[in-house]
This record gives sequence, structure tokens and C-alpha cells, in this order.
Amino acid sequence: MKLIRIFFRNVKNAFTSIFRNFSLSIASITCTAITLTIVAIAMIVSVNVRKFTKDVADTLTIIVFVEKDATQAEIDTIKSELIKIDEIKADEIEFKSKEKIKEETLEKTKKGSTVYTVMSSWTEDKNPLEPEFIVSVKDIKYIDSTADKIGKIAKVKNVKYSESVVKKMIPLFSFIKKLTIAIIIGLVLVTMFLIWNTIKITIFARRSEIEIMRLVGTSNAVVKLPFVIEGLFLGIIGSIIPIIITIWGYTILYDKMEHHLFSNVLEMVKPMPATLYISGILLIVGALVGMIGSYGTVRKYLKI
Repeated sequence: MKLIRIFFRNVKNAFTSIFRNFSLSIASITCTAITLTIVAIAMIVSVNVRKFTKDVADTLTIIVFVEKDATQAEIDTIKSELIKIDEIKADEIEFKSKEKIKEETLEKTKKGSTVYTVMSSWTEDKNPLEPEFIVSVKDIKYIDSTADKIGKIAKVKNVKYSESVVKKMIPLFSFIKKLTIAIIIGLVLVTMFLIWNTIKITIFARRSEIEIMRLVGTSNAVVKLPFVIEGLFLGIIGSIIPIIITIWGYTILYDKMEHHLFSNVLEMVKPMPATLYISGILLIVGALVGMIGSYGTVRKYLKI
């Protein structure tokens, strides 16, 4: 019970201190809000960039051409062999017969043209097209090895994919992922540094208050606790504005851009639950930095 009373008394003192030192508290909150807003923007950009790269990677497929004389049983065997390959998305395997390919091509070809006339005359026996499977890989970096495995399956005539594009995209995607992670980590560190220094200034301005507490015999732990709790509250309050900007601002942007960025190809990440995850991270960063900054400053710089 005594510990609980001490805790709640320190919570009350922390709130009182925030309002008593209002101008310094506002400085800490403002610094926290500005820097965490920058972090929030970087995180939103990062999750969208990662989605764009994933969406582009998902559009890269492998076309598996089957020999024209393959029977239905052999085609079924090829499909079962494709399912066994771990790198392939088994639920996205698509098969197109010669007739289906012919129909799809005719739909895209102008009626009356030479190509349309010739293809229309093809019977099932005279259709020179090859049936095919369209498969997607779970990770673009495995597309080369997956294509090699597919090529060894019986009755598979040829395997095609955009090899030159893949070789350029794999290092690009890897670089983008590493860059976005580095930017976020860098911004979080900068945020911690700025907030920490703001809190140091706040506590240093109140050094006389700490000295009086020490003179009357207050233990170090009792001196530190109100400042740590105060730092926690300042960090939480400072993260509220970035959280509002993240949820409300990104939702408006998402609607204004009609869910796409620049073109229909680049679809934006949905506001929910992405903004909630980002908001949670902002709240945790703000609270932790506020607590650690207050504790470190009182302990280290004021020699308590």
C-alpha cells in the first residue's frame, strides 16, 4: 500500500510540475511532436515503398510452355510437380489451354484483320499454340532457381520470364528495403537526441529544486522518480499530435489520391491497420525517450 501511495503521489507531483514549469514543458512537448511527426512521415513513406516494390515483384510471373502433344494426364502431372516446388505460390498456378489462349488473343485482335481471320480458322487439331502454366514465386530472388527446377519437369518445353528485368530489380528492391530501414532508424536516433537534450535543458533549469530535495535528505530514487514519470507524460503528450496527423492525415491523403499514387499501378497501403501500428510505435518511442531522457539527465548531469 505504501508503494502504491508513493507512486500515485509522484504521478500527482509530475502533473503539477508539468503545469508549474509550463513553458519548459511546452518546449519538450513541441520538440517531441515535431521530431515524431517526421518519423511518422518516414514510416508512412517506408511502408508504401515496400508495398510498391512487393506489388511490382508479384507481377513478375514465369510462363511454363507445355509440349503440344501433352495429354491431359501429363498436364495434370506437370501441375502436381509445380505444386511440390516450395518457392511457387501453389494457390496462384493458372493453366491456359490452346483454345483459351486462342480466344483471349482473338478478343484483343481487331476483327477483319489478317491475324484475326487466320486464327479464327484454326481448329483444335490445327491450333499451333502451346498450352501454358502461369506461376508466381513467393520471393523474386528465387525466380532463377525456380525456373531451372520447372525446366526439368517432363513435357515442359520452355520456361520464360523477364530475366533482364529481374536481375535489375532484385538489387534495387534490396537497396530500397535497406535504405528505408536505415532512414527510420536514423530519424528515431535523431528524435531521441533532440528530445533528450530538450529534457536536459528542462531539468537543468530546475536544478535548484533538485538541490533542495537533496538537502532535506530525500533519497536519490525519490528524487528521480517524479522526473522519470514527468518525462513519460511529456513523451506521451508529445506523441499525440503525430498520432493524430498519422491517422487523420494519411486517411485524408488516401481518399484524395483515390487509393493510388501517380498511377493505378502503385496502390497505396490502406490506412487501417497500418496507421494504428505506426501510432503504437510513436507512442512507445515518445514514452521511452521521455523516461530515459529524464532518468539519464537527473542521474548523470546533475550528479545525483
